[in-house]
Amino acid sequence: MSDTEHPGSSERNQAHESAAGHEGRPCSCAGKSGEPDNPDRRKFLIRVGIGLNIAAGALVGIPVLGYLFSAFRKKEERSWISLGPADQFEAGKIRLASYRNPGAKGWDGQSADIPCWVRRDDSGEFQVFAINCTHLGCPVRWFEESGLFLCPCHGGAYYQDGARAAGPPPRGLYQYEHRLRNGELLVMGGRIPTLSQSV
Repeated sequence: MSDTEHPGSSERNQAHESAAGHEGRPCSCAGKSGEPDNPDRRKFLIRVGIGLNIAAGALVGIPVLGYLFSAFRKKEERSWISLGPADQFEAGKIRLASYRNPGAKGWDGQSADIPCWVRRDDSGEFQVFAINCTHLGCPVRWFEESGLFLCPCHGGAYYQDGARAAGPPPRGLYQYEHRLRNGELLVMGGRIPTLSQSV
C-alpha cells in the first residue's frame, strides 16, 4: 500500500471493477432465456386457464341442471298399448305380459319393456297389475300353488285380486287402466306407479 492510498480504497476499486465486468449481462431477475417476462403472455395464460375452468364447470353443471329441471318441463307420455289378443289370456289364470314404454328412447334397450301381471277371472273380466310391490317397488312374483303374489325382498304378500294380504306394503297392487278393443287387451302405459301417483 502506497503512502497516498487511503484505507479501504483497494476494496472500493475491486467493487468498481466487478461492477464494470458485469455490464451487458442480464440481471438475475430475467428469465432463463435472457428475456424479461412478457406481461402479455402471462395475461394470455391466465385467460386460457379461466376459460378451461369455465368449460369444465359447464360440462359438469349443464347435465346436472338439465336433470334437476327436467321434471318441470317434461310432459308425461301416456298412451293405450296392446298386450296382445285377449284370447291368449286363459280364464281363471294369471300370467306375465309386457309392453313397450311409450316414452322410451332409442338407447333404453330392454329396460323400456315394462312387465305386468294380467289376471282373467272365471267370468272373463280382466285385471292388469303393475309388477311393482307397493312397499319399495321390488318386482312381485305370482305363485299359483299358494294363490298369492309375493315380494321376495321384504315379505310383502297380495291376494290374486291384488289386495294386500300381509307384510309391509301399505296397500294393494297398483292396477293399470285397461280396455278391450278389436279383440285386443289394451293398457294405459307410460307412468311409473308410486304411492302418491298410481298407474
